[in-house]
Amino acid sequence: MTDEIVKDYPINYLAIDEATKQSGFEMASDPKTCSLLKTLAASKPNGNLLELGTGTGLSTSWILEGMDTKASLTSIDNDIFFLDIAKKDLKDSRLKLVNQDAGEWIKNNKALKFDFIFADTWYGKYLMLEEILEMLSPGGLYILDDMLPQSNWPEGHQEKALKLLHTLSERPDLKLTRQCWATGIIIASKK
Repeated sequence: MTDEIVKDYPINYLAIDEATKQSGFEMASDPKTCSLLKTLAASKPNGNLLELGTGTGLSTSWILEGMDTKASLTSIDNDIFFLDIAKKDLKDSRLKLVNQDAGEWIKNNKALKFDFIFADTWYGKYLMLEEILEMLSPGGLYILDDMLPQSNWPEGHQEKALKLLHTLSERPDLKLTRQCWATGIIIASKK
């Protein structure tokens, strides 16, 4: 086995990837992470999935690829320029793209429950962690990427990542796996 990713990219992935490069967006999820998201999404048949931080929709395309026909995905991003790239190439009745600040969206939707949450932005990761974990159903998966040091991290960010890891590790309601693979993955399941 090698560390290479399978070459079965989602149907719209290459078009989104090209548009992402042309847009100058530099926060796209790693393809290895995206492949894992596809597999984890497949474990939630008829599931209600949430992605915080759509970006241009690269990871969104992989999550959709893993979902069954009865599952649904809500994906939130506050930048309409990048979200428009996702809207152009991800026409799927299972997907709801929302242009809103994630913190505001979380405040307005606290009663919703999700079987899968991919927190790929500050909200749900470094901000409003308690609120987003309350939205995770028992048996649900909470997934984070970019937990290994990244070249674009601002000064002091590594301390925030380490504090988050400690906080998650101390929670009795989560079963946690850390992976020093791709950009650094955390997968937690809620008891």
